[in-house]
Amino acid sequence: MKWNNRFLELASHVAKWSKDNSTQVGAVVVRPDKTIASIGFNGFPRGVDDSIDRIYDRKYKLLFTVHAELNAIIAAKEPLEGYSIYIHPCQPCAHCMAAIIQAGITQVYCPENKIERWMESFVKGEEMAKEAEVSLIYL
Repeated sequence: MKWNNRFLELASHVAKWSKDNSTQVGAVVVRPDKTIASIGFNGFPRGVDDSIDRIYDRKYKLLFTVHAELNAIIAAKEPLEGYSIYIHPCQPCAHCMAAIIQAGITQVYCPENKIERWMESFVKGEEMAKEAEVSLIYL
């Protein structure tokens, strides 16, 4: 449990690097030997202007933002089969859960923070995880 708390705290710290004005999310991908393979936070793709006016335009922001989980998967320099991912402050949306499953990650650790505007996506992500036998563990 000590390691789970450490990695979740690290995901919380990494989330603060996001410029998002409403939801800052961080993700940490961890190898089975408890070493860190990758980290990510939600934000615009590299080289794309993430000025305040764009970030505060919700419709624009939602189209351009790469989620923390996907950023962590993309940034990894190795296969992620059998690895774990720690996400803060909420569980992965359905799109990120699909990417987590495709990457071969088998354990997802996150707080049970039910952000209302994402509930439908969270529920679909939970369904996918269960069907794909990926453990979704709330800390």
